[in-house]
Amino acid sequence: MTQRTLGEWLAYLEQLHPSAIDMGLERSQQVATRLGLGRPAPRVITVTGTNGKGSTCAFVAALLQAQGLNVGVYSSPHLLRYNERVQFNGVEATDEQLCEAFAALDAGRGEISLTYFEMGTLAAFWLFERAQLDVVVLEVGLGGRLDTVNVVDADLALVTSIGVDHVEYLGDSRESVAYEKAGIFRAGKPALCGDLDPPQPLLDKVSELECPFFLRGREFSLDIGEQYWQWRGRDARGQTVELHDLPLLNLPMENAALALQAYLLLDLPWDAAKIAATLLATRVVGRLDRRAVEWQGKRLNLLLDVGHNPHAAQYLAQRLARTPPQGRRLAVFGLLADKDLDGVVAPLLDSVQAWAVAPLETPRSRPAAELELALQNLGARVASYASLTAALEAHCAVATTDDEILLFGSFYCVAEALEWLARRPTEEAAHGITG
Repeated sequence: MTQRTLGEWLAYLEQLHPSAIDMGLERSQQVATRLGLGRPAPRVITVTGTNGKGSTCAFVAALLQAQGLNVGVYSSPHLLRYNERVQFNGVEATDEQLCEAFAALDAGRGEISLTYFEMGTLAAFWLFERAQLDVVVLEVGLGGRLDTVNVVDADLALVTSIGVDHVEYLGDSRESVAYEKAGIFRAGKPALCGDLDPPQPLLDKVSELECPFFLRGREFSLDIGEQYWQWRGRDARGQTVELHDLPLLNLPMENAALALQAYLLLDLPWDAAKIAATLLATRVVGRLDRRAVEWQGKRLNLLLDVGHNPHAAQYLAQRLARTPPQGRRLAVFGLLADKDLDGVVAPLLDSVQAWAVAPLETPRSRPAAELELALQNLGARVASYASLTAALEAHCAVATTDDEILLFGSFYCVAEALEWLARRPTEEAAHGITG
């Protein structure tokens, strides 16, 4: 048989299982056993949460790589290339590596059908084992307890935040979401939580498993000022460690604080200046991601963010309020049909002067007419377009160099904007938003 390309493998994986999402660990555990998959690295850090997983993983990985450790990161979803999901010391897996892993998984699974995500996760584990890494950082795809990532026991388990999202799988309350996310905790292993008010089911799981527990606002904390931020944490021996006058970051400092606490528990070298520089240099594409673009002789300012639920929108609104543009803020917006439309747009109404809405390039998209009607009912100035590109270009046509174009609402939004930017001459702006 002719070897498949990566694109052919991904198309094959999409039709391998009857449903795209089929929560549970049994199938993945069976295949992992058949293939002899053990631990993907001597140390495993698993990260879940409603928002903030990507930046937390990026901060943790950057801190570890700065110490010369070999680090693998598994994340999802991807923006432009599937390869983004599997990285070795910041370098994406090659098509050849992924194809080899998929072939091994497909041959080893026998009659067991796996979802696209399950195959991809086990393929990442297969690659990580062969790369002889020191640490892997695993981002949970959905929930925690029944996510394929959870077939591996974490040495450190991190929960970034707890909000209501994916209600059809995780339930419609913070309590049900917390129960699912606490499923990544392991008996006697440190559990970290960046949510200031975790629901009782998470606390109950910590108590049941007798996990050393590190809670933001108690064992570790941060204080954000006008120009600097401060951090305090507790090491594995219970000693307090502090960092002062850290420069403000382009990514959420709350997630940096959680990553710092995780790093502190690994008992690695603690160089304050090196840590500060590492955090400052950390970037995540599509998260508070500031770009500049030349459009018909104008230099325009874009801000891309993948935020797509009320919790993310509230955080985005807080950050935007700290850095108002000299001119107007113009939003380009699309949303999936299963997301809370009013909950996503309401926090941003005061920050945005005009909206351009469009459908996403997926059957799961909410129609532009629904977006337009909802925003009109909230008193917003809004126009709808046939595509995100058309909406973006409409704002570019009327924007001045003092305005800011905010594009958000979905990974699909940001992916389309990145593809659009790749076709245009751009200037690299500071990727991110400070303050």
